[in-house]
Amino acid sequence: MSIEVQMRDLLDAGVHFGHQVRRWNPKMRPFIYGERNGIHIIDLQKTQKLFKDALAFVEQTVAEGGHILFVATKKQAQEIIVEEAERSGMFHIHHRWLGGMMTNWQTVRSSITKLKRIEKMANDGTYESITKREVALKERLRLKLERSLGGIKNMPGLPSAIFVIDAKKEFTAIAEANRLGIPVIAVTDTNSDPNGVNYIIPGNDDSLKAIKLYASLISDAAMAGKQRRKAEATKEDSSFSSDSGRSQIKVKRLKSRDEDENN
Repeated sequence: MSIEVQMRDLLDAGVHFGHQVRRWNPKMRPFIYGERNGIHIIDLQKTQKLFKDALAFVEQTVAEGGHILFVATKKQAQEIIVEEAERSGMFHIHHRWLGGMMTNWQTVRSSITKLKRIEKMANDGTYESITKREVALKERLRLKLERSLGGIKNMPGLPSAIFVIDAKKEFTAIAEANRLGIPVIAVTDTNSDPNGVNYIIPGNDDSLKAIKLYASLISDAAMAGKQRRKAEATKEDSSFSSDSGRSQIKVKRLKSRDEDENN
């Protein structure tokens, strides 16, 4: 199932509005249509094609059993990124990217284990057997860990790919992904460096409507990938059952023939 990117939606969301000309990154030149009133205008025909490529990659990745990590720590994107990542059963970092989040995954996983342990204590009655001061300290730690790691606490391992809003702001996440060979999908505004981004989505990274559009379509693509994976698994199960049934019939026929010959 191919997720469509409509030109009308890109226009309505203001995806074509880049940053002020004086703030541009020359590496974004191939994706700029022109300028208007001192603002760079992004070439939406290129955005549309590249966005479709990114969506196809997300769908295929998830269909193969992979998972996507949504990354957006700028204030106006946080709520959207959480909502859309969770809608498709993916994972997210929305508060702050901690250095080594992926390159030092073992340490991060230890912190996640600590978070889950505290959550278990809060739910199984352990809090009732310790002092109020100890409870307060553990709750403070739990909230801190939840804010930083809550969106990845159930992630089974390193992500198959990361989806980034604002390539310039999230340069540390992109650098870590590059180091580990993890594909990067990123919204790159006219002030961004597209180097290190495998699937570039040239576009406005500040508009709420634009951020919602990017995140919702990536989420749709992830869900389409899940549906494909489920359909393929059902098809394989059906094929196995059919083959098994044919084998049983064949065995019965051979057994019947042997009995006839013996008689």
